[in-house]
Amino acid sequence: MIEFPDKETFGENKTAPKSFFYRIFQLIGFLLGARFFVAILLVFALYVSTFFLFNKEENLRNFVFDFKVHGIILCTILTIFAGGIINHFYDFEKDHLVKPFRTRFQRFIKQKYYLYAYLALTILSLGIASLISYRVIIFFLIYQFIMWFYSHKLSRIFIINNLTFVSLTLYPFFGMLVYYQTFSEKIFLLAVFLFLNLLAIDITKDTLTRKIDKTFGYNTIPNTLNAAKSQSILITIIVLTILISVRIILKTEISGVMFYYFVIGIAMLLLSIYFIFKYTRNSKFAVLNILRLWIFVGIISMLLSGIEGNL
Repeated sequence: MIEFPDKETFGENKTAPKSFFYRIFQLIGFLLGARFFVAILLVFALYVSTFFLFNKEENLRNFVFDFKVHGIILCTILTIFAGGIINHFYDFEKDHLVKPFRTRFQRFIKQKYYLYAYLALTILSLGIASLISYRVIIFFLIYQFIMWFYSHKLSRIFIINNLTFVSLTLYPFFGMLVYYQTFSEKIFLLAVFLFLNLLAIDITKDTLTRKIDKTFGYNTIPNTLNAAKSQSILITIIVLTILISVRIILKTEISGVMFYYFVIGIAMLLLSIYFIFKYTRNSKFAVLNILRLWIFVGIISMLLSGIEGNL
């Protein structure tokens, strides 16, 4: 077990200089609070989907030098950092119980500095957006407002919390879709597939924190409904995801790596249902990890399929 030194060990008082390790712990705490690694994965997914799915006309050279796209994605990552920070600020007490390892790092930073960082990232994102167009500013103003309102109020409202969280995750992809004006049945089905996957992940997470969520006033599906109903809802969502996968395989011109991704994905989703029926804490972790892993595999598959299609 890792032993974390307390603040006094590193000289928390105003006169003592901060040690190198204290600064490292502060940096780690800030990155975890800003959900740095989740943001990086999302930006990677944005680049992959933008070039290989939404962008049908530009070649790689034009895409690389399309500074509007890079500016929008930069605004996105700054907004996600800000959203992670404000969510951490509102969920600070709950996270002490749900994520004790993370909060051991985060306690090295005073809460007011998270607010300063949130304001700085928000203003910087809007400043960059203003250099692109007024439509981009409006887009990110809406994004940032909903992120704050979710952390402040919506995360405690039954069902609305899950739907809002998933919608916020997909919001940047919707922005890129509008930017390129690429609408098709294939993209719609892929969006529904991803939406259902993320919804299943969020509800599964709620089952793991059911008692803690109830203590802090978060009205989630698992702590509002009984275990059987929560299980049925989760299974229904995964069955719908399987049906969407079948529709994508049979009715869209999907081929290569992505074809095998959806075929194998049906087996992975069926495996998730098997673990849901077991309904133990370890089985919930298994479902969560399977669904998360399969989304990551989907990003890699889209990349490989795009490369394959451009050879």
